[in-house]
Amino acid sequence: MMVVLAILGLTVALFVSEIVRIDVAAVSVMVLLGGMSYLPGLGNLADATQLFNGFASNAVMSIIAVMIIGAGLDKTGLMSKVAALIMKKGGTTEARIIPIISGTVGIVSSFMQNVGAAALFLPVVSRISARTGLPMSRLLMPMGFCAILGGTITMVGSSPLILLNDLIMSANAMLPEGQKMQPFELFDVTPVGLMLVVTGILYFVIFGRWVLPAKRERGSDASSGQTMQAYIQRTYGLKADMFEVRVPEGSILIGQTLTDVMLAHHLYILGTSYRGKKVIAPMADTTIEAPARLAVLGLRRVVEKEFAEPYGLEIMPALDVFADDFAPTQSGVAEVVVPPGSAVIGKCSADIRMRQTHGLSLLAIHRGEETMSHVETEDHEATHIGLVPFQAGDTLVVHTQWDRLTRLKRNRDFVIVTSDFPQEELRPHKVGWALAFFALTLSLILFTDVRLSLCLLTGAIGMILSRVLSIDEAYEAVGWNTVFLLASLIPLGQAVQATGTAEWIAQGVLRLLDGWPIWALQTGIAVLATIFTLVMSNVGATVLLVPLAVSIAVAAGGDPAIFALTVAISTSNSFLIPTHQVNALIMGPAGYRVIDFVRSGGIMTILFLIVSMTGMALFF
Repeated sequence: MMVVLAILGLTVALFVSEIVRIDVAAVSVMVLLGGMSYLPGLGNLADATQLFNGFASNAVMSIIAVMIIGAGLDKTGLMSKVAALIMKKGGTTEARIIPIISGTVGIVSSFMQNVGAAALFLPVVSRISARTGLPMSRLLMPMGFCAILGGTITMVGSSPLILLNDLIMSANAMLPEGQKMQPFELFDVTPVGLMLVVTGILYFVIFGRWVLPAKRERGSDASSGQTMQAYIQRTYGLKADMFEVRVPEGSILIGQTLTDVMLAHHLYILGTSYRGKKVIAPMADTTIEAPARLAVLGLRRVVEKEFAEPYGLEIMPALDVFADDFAPTQSGVAEVVVPPGSAVIGKCSADIRMRQTHGLSLLAIHRGEETMSHVETEDHEATHIGLVPFQAGDTLVVHTQWDRLTRLKRNRDFVIVTSDFPQEELRPHKVGWALAFFALTLSLILFTDVRLSLCLLTGAIGMILSRVLSIDEAYEAVGWNTVFLLASLIPLGQAVQATGTAEWIAQGVLRLLDGWPIWALQTGIAVLATIFTLVMSNVGATVLLVPLAVSIAVAAGGDPAIFALTVAISTSNSFLIPTHQVNALIMGPAGYRVIDFVRSGGIMTILFLIVSMTGMALFF
């Protein structure tokens, strides 16, 4: 027990100090635990033959499967549509988006494992972050915490609550006839769970600006695909913006071509929408009709004063029709080089119909040390960039949809310089298969006794076999740092339990509480369950503490069922360090550090205790 306590202390120290990455720390602790079990007198510390069983555990396999299922749904474009719907209802402000995302995840996680709900919404939050400019670090923690809290809404929302009735039936065998406990119904805990979810949402809405980590800037690579605004500002020092402009009936702009307008006003029209037909990178000779919407890139003063006002156009407050198409996850600025021997040498963008053929909107040409966006001919007449003949070695600055740029890599007439961009090909035609296997997975989870990991892997392998995802894409969808973090901590939790350390700690704490009033004993049980779930699985903590809690309740004259429920709910109070499956899942994508969980999760832990104890006092 002394060795286990020392290793526990080392683990916490490594997590908090972050001397090494948290997943590296977890693997190191697992190796240390296994190595020390070979020392004389420490043979019971860990079973070396089962040291790596965590990698095949129900929890870890479930996480792998839900990541693949989430990636499959995202690949069909479904998650993008969900993100668009949330943004339509919540706008682009943190205070409105957080309640919608967190509340939705909380409800979803009440009927499926909370890590599954969190993994499902991870791509949604990623899309919303890209479109609104809100950093992932401001959105993922509220979503993750509410996924954990949502597990307390029903008796099937989390593993401890699923186990509770079985543990109650086992404990009844030890109780006299008059004190036997009744099992809980599906929605018995709903009032308490809803109170906790609402508390979590209000906590981040009110105090989020102080407790959530700020955006952490990451260095950018010259070869990275960028948003138009970022590229134009970096290259030209100009703050060009994207606008959505409405062309009303009767505008004098009607009948003019895109080329005429772009040449006259030094702006770029990158999209048109007319009578429900939307075209990205339209042909330059397209004639403007009304009523229509145009996606325009240019300087604000130019678009407002020299374009919109003279023609009687309306500038929309934000991208609406084109919101999805010009999100950084869908499109951006890239650099393409014309190699020697290319068939486009001597031709201009208009000659090869660059927009129609390749989906490329030409913004500028780098030639030697010169950058051309609008140039003059020998007659000193302004010539649009689309009429400049290409030369070998020209670097073309283009705006493009990422999927079109991916396809262009097969074209030998161009060399793609930009390499770091979302090279994914959406498969909307596979949405039926994706939804079918997702529905099958949910049905297996809700209506059968099939093991959770098997239910989830059924959906995951179904998406691979139906080619919603390729097997390589499935491997890429898995956050292996999360897998190793959780799998490596499982042997430590088992050591805490198997060596008697957990029971020794529990008995010692309960002796200290001897003689306290019923409410204080119940609160002490809740605090003990909270501490235990930070260093071992919530299932292990529940199995260990429910019998102890029932014994304490009987001895003190309390209701043993309520004490048992206190344990099952309190093992969801796991916000301080990223040992919970959900916290481990969101840590990497958001770039969180352990100190972020300590700061935000510390207050949430206290609020959880206060609200859960109050809720159980009110409703039980």
